[in-house]
Amino acid sequence: MRITDKPFIIAEMSGNHNQSLDRALKIVDAAADSGAHAIKLQTYTADTITVKGALTINEEGSLWKGKELYDLYKEAYTPWEWHKPIFEHAKKRGLIAFSSPFDETAVDLLESLNVPLYKIASFENTDHILLKKVAKTGKPIIMSTGVSTIADIDESVRLLREYGCKELVLLKCTSTYPATPENTNLLAIPLLKKLFNCHVGLSDHTMGVGASVAAIALGAIVIEKHFTLSRAEGGVDSAFSLEPHELKSLVEETERAFLALGKPFLGVQEAEQENIKYKRSLYVVEDIKTGEFFTKENLKSKRPAFGLHTRNYELILGKKAKENIIKGTALSWHLIS
Repeated sequence: MRITDKPFIIAEMSGNHNQSLDRALKIVDAAADSGAHAIKLQTYTADTITVKGALTINEEGSLWKGKELYDLYKEAYTPWEWHKPIFEHAKKRGLIAFSSPFDETAVDLLESLNVPLYKIASFENTDHILLKKVAKTGKPIIMSTGVSTIADIDESVRLLREYGCKELVLLKCTSTYPATPENTNLLAIPLLKKLFNCHVGLSDHTMGVGASVAAIALGAIVIEKHFTLSRAEGGVDSAFSLEPHELKSLVEETERAFLALGKPFLGVQEAEQENIKYKRSLYVVEDIKTGEFFTKENLKSKRPAFGLHTRNYELILGKKAKENIIKGTALSWHLIS
């Protein structure tokens, strides 16, 4: 994974293809044109993820209120025969293409396509059957940490590492759709990094790019965002997905934030050396004759910094001029008696 020199930006297609392969390929193109580094799918069918009649969504405020879970997944899934053409097109466009598997058969499909890494979704991050299967591939794993306690995450991380995972990235995630800034809790990002000694990032379900940019300042180096061609055209996740111009902004602003982190240095930087001269120093602002006193009226703090430091101001007041000094002279010690 290219995640060390700048933020790694993942465009999550999810079900925003609206059951059109042509639209899916256009989403790949738009992600590449926007500067994303990866495109991610979700690999499941309604039958591999749930059972008919198991649940109807009734939560107030849910984008999917009133839908039966089975029907939602039937609408949102990416047909498995699409994976190969999508991955091949992504490769042509310079994108890393991978997916979130939701059961063992999905892993088998993705292995047959030689995906370079895997994503574990929040709702699957305690499915030990799936975790073992993915870990045994030995490939890098990105895992979201939504709807999980620290104990849950710890158990899953230990399991992944025990079964072969060598490269792990944990994403802070709030599994509400959309998430609000108030429940995003970005300060958990450095805690994840400290507790589990791995790279960290954000699976961002908020609107806009602000939370993702802030996450970079807290140590995130992977950002995952849902992506669509147009929210107005609809789709199961379109309401909280970025459009192409927004994804471009996300790529640019997270990279800018990452570069701005720099290092913990306080002092005059090389780039500032030429500007030291614009600081303040002591200047004679009225003509002074030999033997006249320096006063608050004829001696002031001015730019540039060619005169004596202003720390000497009180010391010099009341002293006499050693020679005639014209207005605009940068004061130096040889002019003071």
